[in-house]
Amino acid sequence: MKIYAISDLHMSNGNSKPMDIFGYKWKNYLEKIFADWNNKVSDEDVVLIGGDISWAMTLGDAITDLKTLIPLKGHKVFCRGNHDYWWKSVSKIRAILPEKFYVLQNDSIKFGDTVICGSRAWCVEGSPDFKAQDMKIYLREVERLKLALKDAHRNLSDGDEIYCLIHYPPFNVKRENSLFTDLFEEQGVKKVIYGHLHGKDCRTDLKIIKNGIEYYLTSCDQTDNKLILIKE
Repeated sequence: MKIYAISDLHMSNGNSKPMDIFGYKWKNYLEKIFADWNNKVSDEDVVLIGGDISWAMTLGDAITDLKTLIPLKGHKVFCRGNHDYWWKSVSKIRAILPEKFYVLQNDSIKFGDTVICGSRAWCVEGSPDFKAQDMKIYLREVERLKLALKDAHRNLSDGDEIYCLIHYPPFNVKRENSLFTDLFEEQGVKKVIYGHLHGKDCRTDLKIIKNGIEYYLTSCDQTDNKLILIKE
């Protein structure tokens, strides 16, 4: 079993939000992602999708977008992004998900010897867009991540590894520690997968190692619309 990741698909089957207005990397980007996916992924593999899945405002419209992924191989695991306004009741989402589709919200799922937990997270202190009103949300998301990690440890067996799937980067542009990274280090997380960052001015290191933890940026425009291999 291999584990891959990509994020920020920003699907819109109604074409109400064409992404190519943001530059050449977004031209026919979904076709490129799907082609790379078909070339790499087998039925037993896992693909992590780190938020900003669909521009849809309602669950019904979002499911139409998600069904686009049904022909693609592997288990698909999602966390919520800041633009996933359709993501309100996780129980309602799970009730209508296609087979081999999974959503994470303050909990975890296990594949083989890997336990994957997830939550949306939020921008952190020291980020350019962090304002006073963000502190309340930031602290709330820290508590949600604690719940996800607690659930991960319940699923953990000897020799297993914990991966965490989030949407927001867990550190600022200086890569200073945050309450999120502190949790990862305290709870023995092996790898963290995130997205959210776009454009030529964002930090484009697709992988860094910080205090022994591997961090993967998987925003599709930063990965050249290719899935990133997280685990062989």
